[in-house]
Amino acid sequence: SEAILSLLNRILLLFCHKEVCGYPLSIFFIVVNEFCERFSYYGMRAVLVLYFKYFLRWDDDLATSIYHTFVALCYLTPILGAIVADSWLGKFKTIIYLSIVYAIGQVAMAVSAIHDITDTDRDGTPDNMTFHVVLSMVGLFLIALGTGGIKPCVAAFGGDQFSDHQDRQRRTFFSVFYLCINGGSLLSTIITPILRGLFNNIYLTFS
Repeated sequence: SEAILSLLNRILLLFCHKEVCGYPLSIFFIVVNEFCERFSYYGMRAVLVLYFKYFLRWDDDLATSIYHTFVALCYLTPILGAIVADSWLGKFKTIIYLSIVYAIGQVAMAVSAIHDITDTDRDGTPDNMTFHVVLSMVGLFLIALGTGGIKPCVAAFGGDQFSDHQDRQRRTFFSVFYLCINGGSLLSTIITPILRGLFNNIYLTFS
């Protein structure tokens, strides 16, 4: 893992010394990554309560409680991410490691929604709901740890890419960076329910 991180560091340093339109090349990767991360997070969150109610068969009270617990955890874990980055790993390694944790959590959530995994009698409903609940909770915990852990690091890491004489570019970067955060959040909140309805109709047509 250290060899991989060393290679990533060298690649990042190479990008830092290259500029496009007066901006470090690495900035474009950071901005695109943040847009995709927000799109992924808010897209999943937009249909999370529906997943709890219609797949896991939870009642409104339990679904709402777990949903808000997850959201609260996402806003508590930045404290942990900041401590880890400042006291131990540094911003770059913290972002890399917790992004991997984040991705594993999203995969776990996606797998937990596949009812065929435990649908042994092929009646269209999962036979082992405990498996799906446990995998969902593990996935949500990893997502909360990942998305919250990288939150205090990414903006600061982006600011570190600029030289002292690039004050104007740095200010523009932060404006574009937060535009991408809000743009990814807005688009995913709109698009994800549409996609859910579309693919749900396709599933019902062929089932």
